Amino acid sequence: MAEVRARVQLKVGKNSDVLAQLVSFTGLKDQLEHVALVFNDADKNQETPLVRMHSECLTGDVFHSSRCDCGEQLNESIEKMHQQGGILLYLRQEGRGIGLYNKIDAYVLQSQGMNTYEANNHLGFEDDLRDFSDAVLMLKALGVSQVKLLTNNPRKINALKDAGIAVNDVVGTHAHIKEGNKTYLETKVKHGSHSLDLGKIISIRKENEDK
Repeated sequence: MAEVRARVQLKVGKNSDVLAQLVSFTGLKDQLEHVALVFNDADKNQETPLVRMHSECLTGDVFHSSRCDCGEQLNESIEKMHQQGGILLYLRQEGRGIGLYNKIDAYVLQSQGMNTYEANNHLGFEDDLRDFSDAVLMLKALGVSQVKLLTNNPRKINALKDAGIAVNDVVGTHAHIKEGNKTYLETKVKHGSHSLDLGKIISIRKENEDK
């Protein structure tokens, strides 16, 4: 059983002005150093807190890569939780679980014409190797048994439900479209069944092509 190891208060977000608690844990299954950011004491003050399971993406979260929407989703989550409270589980599962170097290898293959899933498969990996069981343990350690989940990914919804966490509502993130990630977003919708507004993506692509 996982337990809270330590809590520390700090400010986060694009401008380092959003107050949150950074929480570490003991007893997690895979021994990786996952952490939670808790906003407005949501684990204590809200029966059904807004929760996001965000997988680490060094290239997107830190370097604001044009290839994905991870950094924008992270910033959107922090802003939402700043306004209404919530719990952001930051999971150390780079590249849908294949690791940073393998993800860079996949980027090379994507540059040669493969999509994100095809590249992972070519390297010998399944579409998505992420395991969300530690996210469940983290929520239970925080005393959370029901959530409003901030996601576009049906795998995350099912992972919580299958583990006995009630998902009372699902809130999607925006489609963060920029030069370089439109094909990636289209692939997430078509191949990964993510709930993004594909029509909007295609419309913006057409506008850019017409310029």
